[in-house]
Amino acid sequence: MCECIDNKIKEDMKKILDVYKVDKENLIPILNDVQEKYGYIPKIAQLEISKYLNVPMAEIYGVITFYSRFTLEPKGKYNISVCLGTACFVKGSQAILDRLKDRLKLEEGKTSKDGKFSIDTTRCVGACGIAPVFTVNDEVYGHATVKKLDEVIDKLEKEG
Repeated sequence: MCECIDNKIKEDMKKILDVYKVDKENLIPILNDVQEKYGYIPKIAQLEISKYLNVPMAEIYGVITFYSRFTLEPKGKYNISVCLGTACFVKGSQAILDRLKDRLKLEEGKTSKDGKFSIDTTRCVGACGIAPVFTVNDEVYGHATVKKLDEVIDKLEKEG
């Protein structure tokens, strides 16, 4: 990463960390603030948090990877998530995920080189009554099919 970007993140981190007392209990709220600011948690931010809270990097990494809210990679402009919870899975969400990965040439947790799309999976979005579902950012698409997915992606590609 460019040193100028690292310095900018360090400046931003100072502002975020100054809000919190040096207390390990503040780790999740701090991570939440960083996730909100950047859309992911950059490694340089993790290092700054580690130094500030005197918490090992491994522990910070463990928290980030445990909670699905946090991510180590930037998300695309359009983050598409397919529910693989029981109701969705039984009703065919795996086929939707397979089509999504094939269509975008991406694996789960990855973002396209142009930064436009990213793919995630989730275990439940609480929309079992309209299963299967996928989401694009915060919009839920119920009674999903491969055809519906293709229509949504076509629309997003046109929007830019």
